[in-house]
Formats: sequence, structure tokens, C-alpha cells
Amino acid sequence: MTEQRGGPVDESCVLTEGPWTHRFVGANGSRFHVVEAGTGPMVLFLHGFPEHWWAWHTMLPAVADAGFRAVAVDLRGYGASDKPPRGYDGYTLAADVAGLIRALGERSATVVGAGSGGLIGWTAASFHPTLVRRLVVLGAPHPLRLRAAIFADPRGQFAAATPALKFQLPRYEHVLTRDDAAEVTQMLHRWGGPRWVAGPEFADYAQRCREAMLIPQAAFCALEGYRWAFRSVLRLHGYRFVRLMQKPLVTPTLQLHGAVDVASLPRTAQGSGRYVSAPYEWRLLDGVGHFPHVEAGDMVLGEILRWTKS
Repeated sequence: MTEQRGGPVDESCVLTEGPWTHRFVGANGSRFHVVEAGTGPMVLFLHGFPEHWWAWHTMLPAVADAGFRAVAVDLRGYGASDKPPRGYDGYTLAADVAGLIRALGERSATVVGAGSGGLIGWTAASFHPTLVRRLVVLGAPHPLRLRAAIFADPRGQFAAATPALKFQLPRYEHVLTRDDAAEVTQMLHRWGGPRWVAGPEFADYAQRCREAMLIPQAAFCALEGYRWAFRSVLRLHGYRFVRLMQKPLVTPTLQLHGAVDVASLPRTAQGSGRYVSAPYEWRLLDGVGHFPHVEAGDMVLGEILRWTKS
């Protein structure tokens, strides 16, 4: 791992070599950096905030070895993907997923999303059901559960969402990147489970996330999705989004959630199954925080493979 150099870094910092291939793919009007390994039915991995594709670096070779085409993407605005000033609304982010599946030559895929990537996964499965064969969501309530809890649970989910409320402040991206993006480490520490945060892998993971956030425009783009989520509450296209999301999902869905997740509370996530008319499973993970894919990687891998094969 390279040392922090101070100030912005080049996006090549996320092009880490390994048992995978880096590619750039055009989809939905933007260029996306994807990392893939293996052949077979596709499993598409969507990272959360404040991460990038590296969130799945242990999953990719393991899923490939199990007989699948494993693909992790830098979402719009992150890592080495394009960073347009607009397009961070729920509609466009879901269309990015649909466009990527088609651009990668597939008719459908199992979609695995963590955190904000999980929210995109819920939306993509709702808006593009024929393209999302199966869905695995980590640390992400259904968007309508999250929205309702922020208003109905002031001491719970509203308090937990306070850091995201700060993202609404103009130019908050400068706070995020100050001191070589030290705030990224603080967020990972605050939201992660105690075992992982105190473990030997945390420092390197945090360093990689900090470096990726220092890529020019990455911090601004990363915050825009949160800004849209709050702004849209008072706008017509946000009302339309809610109405569209009320349609029950026809995609078989597995929801894994950390029992000590303080960013998306378990009590907020529970009940998301009411929006799924297809087979649905819920599992609470003891001692795990907001990042199950890195905190309990082996167990999450087993669940992903079980759900994908079933």
C-alpha cells in the first residue's frame, strides 16, 4: 500500500493488481471502472460509502472460484469511474446498474450491494426487475423503511443519520478530504463493529478508502447521493420515487444486517421484507457493524454463494 502523499491523488491508486482484470465500460452515458474475475453467471458487487471497489477484493476471487463471473464496480463518482456533476438521484443510479449489466453482455445478474450500494441494489431490483436475477443486501434497509424511520424514530434512526445530515452543508467535501481524508477513517471507525475496528486489517482498509476519496471530485460526488436523498423529500420527483418504490419486489432477496450497525439501525432494516413478494430471508449478524462484507467476509461469502446457487 502506498503512503498518503498529501492533497489530491491520481485515480490510478485504485488500479491495484491481483487475481482480477481491470476494465473500463461505457454504460448509461458514463464510463465505469470494473474489476472482474472468473466466468459463469454474473454476480455484480456494489460498494457503499466511503468505500470503492476494493470493498470486494476478497470476494472476487472466491466467487470466481465457485463458478461465477464476479464483477465489482466503482460506482458513479467513485474511484476510477467518471465523476459527472449530476446523476446521483435514485433513478440514474439504478439505471447505471441496469446499463452495466447490459454493457457487460449479460441478460441478468445477481446484485450484491452494501450500505449505500445496497440502497441502489433495492432500487435497481425495483425499477429493472428482469435484469436483477437475485438480490443480496448488506447493511441497507429498504429505501422506504429508511425514509420512514428517519422521520418516525427521532432518537434512533434520525440520530444515527446525523452525520449524513452534515453532508447537506455546502462544500462539506472539503471537510471530508481535510488532513488526507482523516474523516474517512473516523467514519469507518464509528460505523464498523468493535472486533473489526480493533483488528489487524482495519488500518490498511481505511488507508485505501482515504486515498480513493482524495481523487479529484470523488468526495463531492460521494456526497451528492446523500444530498439528493434529503432534497428529494420536498420535491415532485422524490414523491414519484416513493410511489414507484412501493411496488413489491419480484426478485428473491437476502438481507444481511450487522447487529451493532449504528449507521443503519437493525430495527430500521427489519421489516424491509414487506416490500418483497418473492422469496425473502433476513439474517442478523452478531457483533458486526455497517460493513459485513469486510467484517465477516467468510460468512457473508457463504451466504452470497448459497443465495446465488439456490
